[in-house]
Amino acid sequence: MEHQDAQRRRLVLSWGKAMGAQASSVEGVHVVVVGGGFGGVAAAQQLKSTGLSFTLIDMREAFHHNVAALRASVQPGFAQRTFIPYAETFGESFVQGRVERVDSDRQMVVLEGGREIQYSHLILSTGTDGAFPGKFNTVVSHQTAIQTYEDFVKQVQAADSVLVIGGGSTGVEMAAEIKTEYPDKKVVLIHSKIGLADPGLLSSVRREAKEVLLEKGVELLLGQKVSNLSELQLNVTQKDMEVTTDRGDRLRTDLIINCTGLRVNAAAYASGFSGCLADNGALKVNEHLQVEGFSNVFAVGDCADVNEPKMAYHAGLHAAVAVTNIANSLSGKELTSYHTGNVTMLLAMGRDDGVGQFNGLRLPRFLVALAKSRDLLLWKSWREMKQKQP
Repeated sequence: MEHQDAQRRRLVLSWGKAMGAQASSVEGVHVVVVGGGFGGVAAAQQLKSTGLSFTLIDMREAFHHNVAALRASVQPGFAQRTFIPYAETFGESFVQGRVERVDSDRQMVVLEGGREIQYSHLILSTGTDGAFPGKFNTVVSHQTAIQTYEDFVKQVQAADSVLVIGGGSTGVEMAAEIKTEYPDKKVVLIHSKIGLADPGLLSSVRREAKEVLLEKGVELLLGQKVSNLSELQLNVTQKDMEVTTDRGDRLRTDLIINCTGLRVNAAAYASGFSGCLADNGALKVNEHLQVEGFSNVFAVGDCADVNEPKMAYHAGLHAAVAVTNIANSLSGKELTSYHTGNVTMLLAMGRDDGVGQFNGLRLPRFLVALAKSRDLLLWKSWREMKQKQP
């Protein structure tokens, strides 16, 4: 399987060549990008440098570097580094609003409130949604978004004991972040399966994640589920809440954080592309990342039905393919294909530790800590948005 970084370099090269022959703005071409996560921002940046007319739409005022969301929920003052205003980078090409639906017959994106934006080409990059603090998909201002995380830090600080529900990658990182920042707090992680973290990871990496949690003093309840979840208050500290498991065990905790239930954000496109949906709401795509039956509509990132872990890294690769193919189609060149590679995934286990693999090979913990855990790749997003980190 070809290496993904080499693939990306070739894509950017071919895309640059494809656009070289184009006028700075092609008449009648307007690309609309729905969703300003990692894939959407990567696509918008590449469209901007081609000189193609585009509009980036997101419900928030600022890009959320949610790779660092869990650190922002435990460390005071950190959240401001995780939100980067769109308008400063994209100017009038950015529109804040919630997309209500896509009218594929008229090639219109319809926003809440009735505003319509016409497209010649459409890139859908709506991502996934899930529980706060890992995800934060809400129509809010930049400052409100930051304050929401600062308020949550206070809840964590007020709790003597914390229960993290879900031992996928988010739950594992969440438990590690709390225990690293507040080593005296009791932290319990409950997971319905025996294996922790993403099933796409090497079993040796998943075992290592468990070792790090145990070394930090996190208590693990594996192979169990919370049975009274619907009755419990999440994300708010209340002393001695009683939690029961499906095995009949009872435990008391002050704060409950849910890290389960990630789902594809399909609301914006479900009605317009109802015939192209996979069972989980993702859009079925061909090897060029074109949505089934639509040569001018692309899906990138988590909302594309591609069999690989849902990661910011992959969303960026998808965006390069989509923009390259828009450019190639305009200049009559052959379309490029997306190929999945060996899994590269790094888990930050607090700011001082980490586990992961690169191109299918397990990495030493100190290397993951250096590469990701200390800064959570924030420098990369600020650099790509061409803004200075506060």
